[in-house]
Amino acid sequence: MSLLEVSELEAGYGPVTVLRGIAFNVDEGRIVTVLGPNGAGKTTTLRALSGTVRRAGSIQFDGKDVSRYSPEKMARQSVAHVPEGRGTFTGLTVEENLRVGAFPRKEREEIAEDMKRCFGYFPRLEERREQHAGSLSGGEQQMLAIARAMMLRPRLMLLDEPSLGLAPMLTRELFGILEKIAREEGVTLLLVEQNANLVLSFADDAYVLEAGRIVLSGTAKEIQADEGIRRSYLGL
Repeated sequence: MSLLEVSELEAGYGPVTVLRGIAFNVDEGRIVTVLGPNGAGKTTTLRALSGTVRRAGSIQFDGKDVSRYSPEKMARQSVAHVPEGRGTFTGLTVEENLRVGAFPRKEREEIAEDMKRCFGYFPRLEERREQHAGSLSGGEQQMLAIARAMMLRPRLMLLDEPSLGLAPMLTRELFGILEKIAREEGVTLLLVEQNANLVLSFADDAYVLEAGRIVLSGTAKEIQADEGIRRSYLGL
């Protein structure tokens, strides 16, 4: 069943249009990646879905038209956006950042339980719960950004370049945790990632963007196995 259905989506910045009428679906419980060269519109796609850029077209989430929803209203639909560059609040502690992630929620006991669950996935964050986010390493800040998104209890998590700036070993660890979150928590993931080899071995489905248009789609295994696609669109 499709959790997210997008059609004729256009988006951009000021007078510049980046996305040109793209359409795609994300089925519930799937891990879906958006690939393509720099400037193809991958980041803009996630921003359009979360309502942080100018957009037009149809966005249906769980059967509801959310095309005109603000970022706050999208968050209240249980759509969490982990932006490129992490977006942590560096002047707040780890625990305070997590509480910010739960801002639409009121259930104090459940929020406390969710914080424990996040620390179960990211034990390093529990060790640093009283530290300011700005004092964390890059990998720890990325973990915090994902944990903060989890505090929303998302049904859909949008992740923009989660491996950016991370060492290969830490990247593999992080993707392992993301897969556990997806499979154990039932969270649908839509992620943009430059490391095509890694993400295609991790994802269920893939879309390839070029110049603001979707040029290819299929299962991640199909796209990973096609040498022509890898050479022409992914630089592999």
